Amino acid sequence: MILLLIVIACSSTPQGEGQWVVIWADEFRGASGEPPDPSRWTYDVGGDGWGNGQLEYNTDRVENAAQNGDGVLEIVARKEDYEGNAYTSARIKTDGLFEHGYGRFEARIRVPEGKGLWPAFWMLGAEFNDIGWPWCGEVDILEMKGEAPETIYGTIHGPGYSGSGGISGGLTLDDGAFSDGYHNYAVEIDEGHIAWLVDDVVYQRITAADLPADATWVNDDPFFLILNLAVGGNYVAAPDETTELPATMKVDWVRVSERAW
Repeated sequence: MILLLIVIACSSTPQGEGQWVVIWADEFRGASGEPPDPSRWTYDVGGDGWGNGQLEYNTDRVENAAQNGDGVLEIVARKEDYEGNAYTSARIKTDGLFEHGYGRFEARIRVPEGKGLWPAFWMLGAEFNDIGWPWCGEVDILEMKGEAPETIYGTIHGPGYSGSGGISGGLTLDDGAFSDGYHNYAVEIDEGHIAWLVDDVVYQRITAADLPADATWVNDDPFFLILNLAVGGNYVAAPDETTELPATMKVDWVRVSERAW
């Protein structure tokens, strides 16, 4: 059973003390039209629905993921027939290149809105290729349903709380939409504890004590990062004639930090 909390952010003291020190980052300072830095990012390529009924084919083309020359990575969803799919987009990840455990994982992103769009910034456990999902763990730092751009969600998935049973909370703006501008989306992970933040304000905390009976906390091991813009799927409505494509998810930077005690 999914736990869903829609809350308005309030100030809260993060777990622990000390400042954050960046240990890994991408500021996307490449030239216009350059792909994401291959020393930091690789791709998931394919169009079989990704287990969620998604409609896009994710490519490794610069038409779907490229730097714009102004310090921004653009992930672009397009309506086009490609390898048997009606849409294309991109899904980039640090799998095999970078992974990290306890710390702060953050990105400054401007999400697109539109029916059927599903922008996301998330992580999978580094053991994904060995033990599979959901045993590896999944932390969704940011997800948004394009038809409801005033609300974003943060979720964890693991054994005993996966799929529609993920433990999730949301943040709804009083006025406006998250697609109106850039926001900083982050999680801070400590032993047995995860906090979700937007623009440095905590809006949700989940601890090992919040899991269902007999479920297993799998969030104390390293994760790799994922950025993607999906089209359709069982989490969002289907796109229709009101959906404006191409649609672009803009990423100003991604940073991973550790506490400096």
